[in-house]
Amino acid sequence: MPAQNSETNTILLTLRPMKKIFLLFALCILLMHAGYAQCSICTKTASQLGEGPAKGLNAGIVYLMLTPLAIGAFIGIKWWRKEKEISKEANL
Repeated sequence: MPAQNSETNTILLTLRPMKKIFLLFALCILLMHAGYAQCSICTKTASQLGEGPAKGLNAGIVYLMLTPLAIGAFIGIKWWRKEKEISKEANL
């Protein structure tokens, strides 16, 4: 096994599960912008509206999507801080 794979595996094994979830969530958020898609009904409506209104519809969909993601991020950060606090107490 090459040394680089061993180092990568060691790094991944040392990350706590919460950090892995956070990194996965961050990666999904970063890649989400590339997947600027709509449901089939919205796509059909947008194609009938024209180019300008279709961009507005896309922006509205993304805006509505941000609220649940923000709530999830808030809960995740609170959870992460609590786990960090518990970890510090356990190490003392």
